[in-house]
Amino acid sequence: MDFSSGDDDSDISESEMGEYEDKSYEKLKNGKYTIVVSDETYTCPYCPQKNKQTYTYKDLLQHASGVGNSCSSKRKPRMKANHLALAKYLQLDVVPVVCSSKPMAREDPPSDCECDRDEKIVWPWTGIVVNIPTRRSEDGRTVGGSGSKLRDEFISRGFNPVRVHPLWNFRGHSGTAAVEFRKDWPGLHNVLSFEKAYEADRHGKKEWSANDDAKNGLYAWVARADDYNSSGIIGEYLRKIGDLKTISELMEEEARKQDRLISNLTNIIETKNKHIKEMEAICSETSKSLKILMGEKENLLQAYNEEIKKIQLSAREHFQKISSDHQKLKSQLETHKQELELRGAELEKREAHNKTERKKLAEELEENASQNSALQLAALEQKKADEKVMKLAEDQQRQKEELHNRIIQLEKKLDQKQALELEIEQLRGSLNVIRHMGDEDDIEVLKKMEASLKELREKEGELEDLEALNQTLIVRERKSNDELQDARKELINGLKEISSRGNIGVKRMGELDGKPFLEALKRKYNEEQAEERASEMCSLWEEYLKDPDWHPFKRIKLEGKEAYEEVINDEDEKLRDLKDEMGNEVYNSVTSSIKEINEYNPSGRYIISELWNYGEGRKASLKEGVEYLLEMWETAKRRRR
Repeated sequence: MDFSSGDDDSDISESEMGEYEDKSYEKLKNGKYTIVVSDETYTCPYCPQKNKQTYTYKDLLQHASGVGNSCSSKRKPRMKANHLALAKYLQLDVVPVVCSSKPMAREDPPSDCECDRDEKIVWPWTGIVVNIPTRRSEDGRTVGGSGSKLRDEFISRGFNPVRVHPLWNFRGHSGTAAVEFRKDWPGLHNVLSFEKAYEADRHGKKEWSANDDAKNGLYAWVARADDYNSSGIIGEYLRKIGDLKTISELMEEEARKQDRLISNLTNIIETKNKHIKEMEAICSETSKSLKILMGEKENLLQAYNEEIKKIQLSAREHFQKISSDHQKLKSQLETHKQELELRGAELEKREAHNKTERKKLAEELEENASQNSALQLAALEQKKADEKVMKLAEDQQRQKEELHNRIIQLEKKLDQKQALELEIEQLRGSLNVIRHMGDEDDIEVLKKMEASLKELREKEGELEDLEALNQTLIVRERKSNDELQDARKELINGLKEISSRGNIGVKRMGELDGKPFLEALKRKYNEEQAEERASEMCSLWEEYLKDPDWHPFKRIKLEGKEAYEEVINDEDEKLRDLKDEMGNEVYNSVTSSIKEINEYNPSGRYIISELWNYGEGRKASLKEGVEYLLEMWETAKRRRR
């Protein structure tokens, strides 16, 4: 997350810089701003976006310290405080991660360390600075320089302290400060160098403890046991922030931490190896199950294909039989026509006989001509009916074959898609196993992972192609279904014009039967009044059936299933009154009509025509309708004979 100047447009005063620096430092520690670009490059989150650039760790620390300690009036206090917080964050929190190539337990004390390893020193490493210049403020309290200025001075001299804490008492600034260094061995080296530098200038603890009268400048040394156990303000602060430890104790403690870390890592590795073996066993069992399932699918597909072939063969034989019967009927019509023509010729020859014979001959000729004309019209109508039936049968056969072929293609593509999905899952499982089996730096494992990833992408590409083809086949199948629905509508329209009493016909779904109303009202009125009242009642209930706000149904749960079914609500007020007033037959007629409307046209609530199998009391299929039409055609053909 980068810094934006829009976070707070108001600036701060010089006296508020310390408090604002601490707030910015906490935000950096909490990860609000991002400074790490890569392992070796960093960026300043407080510089404007247009001036963004990358730094090394050392350059960024120098940039943050330079801006934070700048004396230029162009640098606002907020910018200085932010950059001082960044320098503090780099020294305290980023350096151990970036600059330390080994854990602390693996390091040894600096080679130039001349201190006794069994001497007790305050840890974290702390330096003591005394004789800091102070002055008395207007309110009578003692004030002195800030800790950040002393810290910057020590940093410029190469001591690299973490922070400087001025020590205050009830009078104000005590003229004493504690200098905190990093907790690692480089921090020990820095604190010892800090002490040596002041000892070399004769401003060490020994000189400070001397009874000389003149004490000029700062005096500094490393906090040890005598400072820790002292009763003054220095001792109180050291006991609050640290402990007395020897270098040997710290080395042993770090060694124990390292051993504990190694033990934990060993346990984690053993657990991971066990998990990998379990995953390998699961993958093996899954592969066996998949092979068995694929074999079963192949067997089912083969049986399905054989059944489709049988159906196609049966349909082809049926079509050939229809064609053969049509040719026979056509031949019989031609023969009958020729016989009539011969008979007409014979009658013409006998025309020269007597008047009686000529009169009879004229009557026979007229009758013959009438029969011939009727026969020609019948033949023409028969031809049209044959062509229509043949075309309908051919269309049905062609659409059925196309539908079966598309179903087969969809089954094959679905099997291919499922096989690809299974292969992709196997590849993903193998890839997870490979990831758990080796270190990321192992070249052979990386090569296997790259090959598996490449194969996985190829399989996913094939899967996408198959899904696209599957969608195309589904669109074509829907188009074929639409064509079959159009054929069904044409068949319904054709059967409407034919009055028949067979098992197959056209039923008006939701049409109200008026006979039960008439029979019920005849028991109360004479025949004329009953017919008038029945007509009124039928019209009224037809309006009720069309009303979309009237829904006399209730939902009940099916036994042993999660599904629900809608049934007639016996408590509906209108139906209950109708049953009480008109009887069960009228009630059954109305409920039957509302059920049909709710099933076949619940949204429109108007009557629709449907191909119906009266023999079995259900909706007839397109095949049953065509077969019934063919039966009617054959019956008409036999009657003409």
